[in-house]
Amino acid sequence: VQLQASGGGLVQAGGSLRLSCAVSGCSFSDCSVAWFRQYPGKEREFVAHIERENGNTRYASSVKGRFTIFRVDAENIVHLQMSRQKPEDTALYYCAADGRAHSYSNWYQRSEEYAFWSQGTLVTVSS
Repeated sequence: VQLQASGGGLVQAGGSLRLSCAVSGCSFSDCSVAWFRQYPGKEREFVAHIERENGNTRYASSVKGRFTIFRVDAENIVHLQMSRQKPEDTALYYCAADGRAHSYSNWYQRSEEYAFWSQGTLVTVSS
């Protein structure tokens, strides 16, 4: 399984940006996909998740209502549409995928539960 993240860049506060994660080697009927972000010197933090098969979505409270995760099944791409961006959204963003069963309900928030990762794509929001 390989993931390729793209779409990072510089945006003004209040603006929008769309990240893309191209997934190969795992279909969305088998793999759930999530976005995480990482600040310098910090652990990766959960941003958004889209569940395999049914496509149910979940968000971190800090981005709920501003970010939307969605997928294009025919292209095997997951997007993160970021709107009304804030300077605190500035971070390195990663997409992650996993196809295993998990034993507890909030597993999707934990980076260690994902087997496959993309390289990071940098998002910078200027004030």
